[in-house]
Amino acid sequence: MADILRFERLDGVALLTLDRPERLNAIGSDTHALLRSALDAIQADPALRAVVVTGSGKVFSAGADIAEMRTLTDADSYEAFLQGFHDCYSRLSGLAKPTVAAVNGHALGGGFELALACDLRVVARPAKLGLPEIKLGMLPGAGGTQRLTRLVPMNIAKELILAGRTLDAERACTLGVVNLVTDPAELLPSALQLARDLAAGPPEALAAGKRLLDDGIELGLPAALKLEQDAGRALFGQPEAIEGMSAFAEKRPPRFPAQAADGAS
Repeated sequence: MADILRFERLDGVALLTLDRPERLNAIGSDTHALLRSALDAIQADPALRAVVVTGSGKVFSAGADIAEMRTLTDADSYEAFLQGFHDCYSRLSGLAKPTVAAVNGHALGGGFELALACDLRVVARPAKLGLPEIKLGMLPGAGGTQRLTRLVPMNIAKELILAGRTLDAERACTLGVVNLVTDPAELLPSALQLARDLAAGPPEALAAGKRLLDDGIELGLPAALKLEQDAGRALFGQPEAIEGMSAFAEKRPPRFPAQAADGAS
C-alpha cells in the first residue's frame, strides 16, 4: 500500500489506517483506489474475518480532498470523482465480513460517510461527526443522505444535513449512530476487540446476516420475513451450524471453519 493507507493483519482482523495526517486524512481518488484494492484483498483472504478502519493523527478524516475537487472542471468530472466514493464505500458496506470504524477524531463529510459505510462504529470522546457540505453550497454525495437516514430519525438527519451541525460522540451514541464511546487511549483496543469477537463467529452466517439486515430493511414485512426464512434454511445443516450446535451440547466454545476465499459478497 502507498503511504496514505496502511494495511495490517492482526489475528484475523484487517486494520486499515488512513495515513495522511498532514492533510487531515482527506480522501481523494488515490485513497479510493487503495481502499478498493485493500477490500478486494481482504475479501479474497479467508484468514481475514473482520475489518477495522481508522485514521492516523488527531482526525479520522476531514472528508473529501478539497484540493482535488478544486481541479475538477465541470459537473461530469465531479460526478466521476463522486463515483469513486460510491464504488469504494459500496464495496466496504457490501463486504461479506463485518466492519468496524474506529473513529479517533473528527469524521466530517466523506470521512463520516466512510464510517457510516461500516457495520459498527466505535468513537473516541473528542470526536465530532457531521456532514457540513451545505456550508460549501453542496450536499453530501457519498451516501450520507441515505445511510444516515437509515440510522436516525428524519428530523435529526435534516438537522445535520441542512444546517450542517455536528454530533459529539455521546449524542451520536444516544441517537444510535455509534455503538460505543471510549476514551482516546481505549479506542483502538476496544475496536480491535470488537472485531476479534466478530472474527471468532461463523463467517457464512455473518455474511448471510449482513445481507439479510441490509436487504430486508428495503422490503415490506412479508418479503423480509421470507428472506429471513430462506437464510435460515440455507444455513441449517451446514458445517457452521453443526459445529455451533455440537459445541453448545458439549459445553465448549465453537471452532468455526474459515469462510471460502470467494465467500458471499
